[in-house]
Amino acid sequence: MARRVITKRIGELLIERGVITTEELEKALAYQRQNGELIGQILIKLGLATEERIAQALTAQYGFPYLPLDNYEIDEGLVALIPEATARQFCLIAIDRIGNALTLAMADPTNIKTIEEIELLTKCVVQAFVSTPSDITKALDKHYKRATLDESPSGSSGRALRDSTRT
Repeated sequence: MARRVITKRIGELLIERGVITTEELEKALAYQRQNGELIGQILIKLGLATEERIAQALTAQYGFPYLPLDNYEIDEGLVALIPEATARQFCLIAIDRIGNALTLAMADPTNIKTIEEIELLTKCVVQAFVSTPSDITKALDKHYKRATLDESPSGSSGRALRDSTRT
């Protein structure tokens, strides 16, 4: 998948779109220098931008399509392709598969290393969509809980309970 040549940083795009002011960007950049987080996450944490506005700016900046997951039907079989810990670590979820093309909703689709790891893990070519971290977390909570319940044979709850009481 071809990527756009980036000519502007996300902060500049958010200023142009009227989401934040130059002063707010400077405040976020100062916070970033001290704490080292991604600028989009900082703007959300500081209450200066919403997840949706950041996701839309990523879409404009990098050319990834934006996909809100609220009403998106996700096949439970796709969820099982990626271990839950991996999906949560990289804030992503598999949403579609056609042949060996796997479509992911990701909070950070610019993370090429993660995409490469998922391609190795699934033996699929990944196509990335942008989604908000909270949409992805909700989908992970819903689908991994379901997948775990579906995979649990009856009678295993005693073992799970015993395992959960160990410290």
